[in-house]
Amino acid sequence: MKLKLLSGLVAALFAAAPVFAFEPFVVKDIRVEGIQRTEAGTVFNYLPVRVGETFTEAQAAEAIRGLFATGFFKDVRIEAEDNVLVVLVEERPAIAQIDFVGVKEFDKDALKKGLKDVGLAESRIFDRALLERAEQELKRQYLSRGKYAAVIETTVTPLERNRVGINFKVDEGDVAKIRQISIVGNKAFKESELLDLFQLTTPGWLTWYTKNDQYSRQKLSADLETLRSHYLNRGYLDFNIDSTQVSITPDKKDIYITLSITEGERYSVSAVRFAGDLVLPEEEYKKLVVIKPGEIFSREKLTETTKAVADRLGNEGYAFANVNASPEVDKEKREVAFTIFVDPGRRVYVRRINVGGNTKTRDEVIRREMRQMEGAWYDAAQINRSRTRVDRLGHFEEVNVETPAVTGTTDQVDVNFNVKERATGNLSLGAGFSSSEKVVLSASVSQQNLFGSGNALTLALNTSKSSRTYALSFTDPYYTIDGVSLGWDLYHRTYDPSNTLSVAPYKTVSTGAGVRVGYPIGEDDSINFGLAVDRTKITTFADSPVQYINFCKEQGCSNDNGIGNVSVNSLVASAGWARDTRDSVIYPRKGNFQRVFGEMAVPPGELKYTKLNYQYQHWFPFGRDYALMLNTDLGWAKGYGGETLPFYKNFYAGGIGSIRGFEQSSIGPKDPVSEDSIGGNRRVIGNAEFYFPLPGAGTDRSFRMSAFIDAGTVWASGDKANLADLRYSTGLAFSWSSPIGPLKFSLGIPLKKEKDDDLQKFQFQLGSVF
Repeated sequence: MKLKLLSGLVAALFAAAPVFAFEPFVVKDIRVEGIQRTEAGTVFNYLPVRVGETFTEAQAAEAIRGLFATGFFKDVRIEAEDNVLVVLVEERPAIAQIDFVGVKEFDKDALKKGLKDVGLAESRIFDRALLERAEQELKRQYLSRGKYAAVIETTVTPLERNRVGINFKVDEGDVAKIRQISIVGNKAFKESELLDLFQLTTPGWLTWYTKNDQYSRQKLSADLETLRSHYLNRGYLDFNIDSTQVSITPDKKDIYITLSITEGERYSVSAVRFAGDLVLPEEEYKKLVVIKPGEIFSREKLTETTKAVADRLGNEGYAFANVNASPEVDKEKREVAFTIFVDPGRRVYVRRINVGGNTKTRDEVIRREMRQMEGAWYDAAQINRSRTRVDRLGHFEEVNVETPAVTGTTDQVDVNFNVKERATGNLSLGAGFSSSEKVVLSASVSQQNLFGSGNALTLALNTSKSSRTYALSFTDPYYTIDGVSLGWDLYHRTYDPSNTLSVAPYKTVSTGAGVRVGYPIGEDDSINFGLAVDRTKITTFADSPVQYINFCKEQGCSNDNGIGNVSVNSLVASAGWARDTRDSVIYPRKGNFQRVFGEMAVPPGELKYTKLNYQYQHWFPFGRDYALMLNTDLGWAKGYGGETLPFYKNFYAGGIGSIRGFEQSSIGPKDPVSEDSIGGNRRVIGNAEFYFPLPGAGTDRSFRMSAFIDAGTVWASGDKANLADLRYSTGLAFSWSSPIGPLKFSLGIPLKKEKDDDLQKFQFQLGSVF
């Protein structure tokens, strides 16, 4: 006797009644048929009956329900044959392989990993619903890359042993480009002026990198806010964006964006008043007002005013102060008056400072820069100061601060510092071309955050036709808890300008070691001291300048005529002071940097000289994207105690680090016989450089251009310092934080030169970050 009890195809709703009713029976045996990959034990585990037990209709429904829920089977049937329970299953196919054809925009391994995360992977059970979801997600990814014409065709191929192969065939098509952006309704500003504010743009010579010619909803939203801010900052209080239309051509290759705006009238400010619980004297607030009566209304200045008031209250511990400006508009006079309402809220203190996002950098590296203390009153200025100090470390791309209230309290907050780490290892490669040196190469390997400790280690190699340097240095910026730094240096330098045209011939081989100690004397100020030992072997030649030969004689040259070798030992003590108030180390726009550094060769060394350097650099911000940098570099050196200043300690000028457009070290005193540069004991250099975004790059900060004017010269001992001796140059410079590292170009044109100056107009430098 053979009786079909339940069919999984008919009983898809599981709870439905069976097709054939049957009387309960005692199971004599259980047999499973149709399995290929699934273990029989898996099926047995889902059967609510064992041999010798009675099997009922309810148990049959339960068994089918459980086996379907595993997802392993496409069909399940239960039959009875002479009191033998027979379970017949049809397994779902397994995925044998997943292939991608025509995919170029994405990495195939990354796509497979993404599919695996949603359950679609090789060796797993095939689920068509998951396949459809994966196909839609892949299509969405192509749309986000601007490939609106992408076509995805998915093929499922049956294979032996109940397996399938999945093939994604993709025709990516061309990227849809923005062909036109139009603004309708503008009268006060030209359309071209407004479009220059946008990040989105039509195809240009640089959009292959920025991708700003590809439509993005997020970028368009940001551009609309930029447009709104542009009008509101120029008095157009009633400005409104009426509509935004984005259309794509039928071939899905071109995108057109049309904005309709209403500018409204331009308003001026008639009055600014304060109201509410002021806490502080009203005069304190008036000092913080940036937007003045009589000026054209500017939302930026109004925001700056309310922020300044909130920050001032934050310095007093009022972390949740509400400062809002209420406008009173007079449309007839086109004036607006503002009443700034102040609600200081409750004074709070900081419960805990939390650090997050630092996967490599140790917490202590960040915490030791904190100026806001746990358990102290909340101080917005100290928190901002802490953020600036963490940012200046140079270990992080972003430093964000949040101050959430502590749940269940009214007078406590936590301060959360969230950082995004950047690559702090640097492999720098440099190259330059000139008529004399031909090719100059330099390389350095440095790690500014060694093992996440904040310590710095640098190995540098510089080589050219005239010089070679090996240097190893280490710095621990927090040798003590008070911020005293300790560092050491080892170096071996060989310098032989005999093969160049700009510097008089001689050769030195120097080997030395030194130790450095730095002391912070303020938030922005530090002093440092150092002591180094140096041994230099000097070689002079028959065509060396007379000054070089005489110095060799004084130091006991191997030949009486001063042409030969001599080794000198020196003990060099150094001291310096530095102040740095720049807003950023990588992209400064405001603040200044000052540095005074002096070194002196002291007994028992064989040399006696002193050398001083002073540098002052100031940054002036202009608007949102422009900055002017002014730099001054002064140097002075002299021997003492009747000793001569070593000629290889002379100052030189010219080149990418001083006066661009001139050959390295070509400016200054010359040997009257060979007309080679011999350097001098006084140097003055000045630079003025105006930084601006690269045209076509939008707001991308990785591109930067500058126009510069350089000036400077070197005077020899005994020569009168005359500003008429200054050389001048001008030109353009370009920098790019490329994927392989910082890249810099410079094109300098001399404005004033002497006939014996050597020129070097084009220079570049390439670095790679790992």
